[in-house]
Amino acid sequence: MSRSAGHLIVDTLENAGIERVYAVPGESYLDVLDGLYDANIETVVCRQEGGAGFMALAESRLTGRPGIAMVTRGPGAANAMISVHTAWQDATALVLFVGLVPLNDRSRESFQEFSLPEWFSSTAKRVLTIDDADRAGEITADALRIAAAGRPGPVVVGLPEDVLVQLTEAPTPTITEVAPPTPAPAVIDGLASRIADAERPAFVLGGDGWHHGYGAELAELAASAGVPIFCDWRAYDALPHASPAWAGWLGYGRADAVAAGFAEADLIVFVGCTRSDVASDGYSIGFDAQTVLVSLDMEAVQHGGRIDEHIIASPESFTHALNRTDAGAARDGHQLRGTRSDAWMQSRADVQSRFAAHRPDAEAAPESAGRAGVDLGVAFGILDDRLGGDAILTYGAGNATIWGHRFIRHERPASLVGARNGAMGLAVPAAVAASLAFPERRAVAVCGDGDFLMNGQEVATAFAHGAKPLIIVVDNGVYGTIVSHQENHYPGRPSGTRMVNPNFAAWMSAFDLSSSGLASANDASGAGNGTSVSGLTGHGERVETTEEFGPALDRALAADVPALIHVLIDPATMPPAADETA
Repeated sequence: MSRSAGHLIVDTLENAGIERVYAVPGESYLDVLDGLYDANIETVVCRQEGGAGFMALAESRLTGRPGIAMVTRGPGAANAMISVHTAWQDATALVLFVGLVPLNDRSRESFQEFSLPEWFSSTAKRVLTIDDADRAGEITADALRIAAAGRPGPVVVGLPEDVLVQLTEAPTPTITEVAPPTPAPAVIDGLASRIADAERPAFVLGGDGWHHGYGAELAELAASAGVPIFCDWRAYDALPHASPAWAGWLGYGRADAVAAGFAEADLIVFVGCTRSDVASDGYSIGFDAQTVLVSLDMEAVQHGGRIDEHIIASPESFTHALNRTDAGAARDGHQLRGTRSDAWMQSRADVQSRFAAHRPDAEAAPESAGRAGVDLGVAFGILDDRLGGDAILTYGAGNATIWGHRFIRHERPASLVGARNGAMGLAVPAAVAASLAFPERRAVAVCGDGDFLMNGQEVATAFAHGAKPLIIVVDNGVYGTIVSHQENHYPGRPSGTRMVNPNFAAWMSAFDLSSSGLASANDASGAGNGTSVSGLTGHGERVETTEEFGPALDRALAADVPALIHVLIDPATMPPAADETA
């Protein structure tokens, strides 16, 4: 069958089970867009290339399939760079297709020309270019495979404009899934002996790949063996927080006592993640412990310090292998427990439980005394109560996210997307993608005012495609994280951190649902004490006091449309203290 190379690319994606591509259109890859016209793939039209890349990254993290973004050459590729860096440092499978100038225009400084490999080779697993129409399907299949193999990451594929329209009779390649390696029984028996002999063993779970309940299975096993489980930065959805083994997260905003407990462990088993600078407080804790690394990454990228054993396995294959140890003895914790009681695990779990405990609505935080605006310690406790551990949370960067990390539970896998490299602007596009991928679940973005305006334009994408995220914008009128660093190093000398913001809640009323994918949305009016703008538009609430937050949240959750709560806080508000564990 003769078809264009651009159409063969689309057929290959469809054959691989890709359900959505996130795109900002460009004349450089028109033939691919034409192929998508008849495909069973939804083309999500985004408003900026960084947003498109972040949406693809979120889809990958939540579904386990490589996320697909498409952008044009030069300026479009430049905007998409932030998502490639995030996918690289976060180890998330992403394939970015970039339109290129025609072959005859190459190396002539033609319109929007740039060097694809020179731009992306340092932050991508592979940079490929389809210079031969007959190989368009093969290279597309290779990109999907490489992105997901070993340590996942981004692959960038160049699409020369003239090659895309060339005809080819090459068949659509079959995408073969490669099963992750299963550790040998002797290896697992050896690990079980290490755990049984340790006085203070601990698991650290992280990375992608904790879908389908593998974390819950491992948590059950760990709890029966008296082994606490920590999670890496922004990987808190790896296990249910109701597990008695849940000991809290490592990295920014964690409790000091959680980090101290991690430092006391005499055996640490990292599963799906590494001892990175973030998890180890800048390579300062957890280095004396005997260390087992369970990872598909043969090179152990990002891992600092000793490795006493490296087990090549995925979270799924490792958990299943550990559960089969000695015909099921490990399932009851017998082989893993040794002579250890539950005291070590319980002490770690108690620390995290106290740290995450909600404050009563009427109890103001000491650091909030005399300040205007919303007490976020109370507000995020209310949010957690309403969500019940079931929602998908997406986070940008900045101080505003710390309250969410501390107070919001995760009881389901694949329920958190946050930029582990600290990139701003991910929260809104990630929540849009989450709502599209899982329309039956609540998607909630938590971001600061600075973070929101990095990619807030993707709210328009939500309206266009029927997504219904809830967005919490914490507004203090400054780049709060940088201000906190300035106060530490240059006290009383704020510089370059002040912002002026619009009324974000009122902005939601500018979107007319009658011309969008949400035309049949329900009216969710009712202002209460906050300022509400809703009806046949998006739902917006502006909240200036703690007492207004709960009713505003209830109205936003009841609105069957994209909703936003604009939360005003005092610029002097700092994140909750890391040593506040009681």
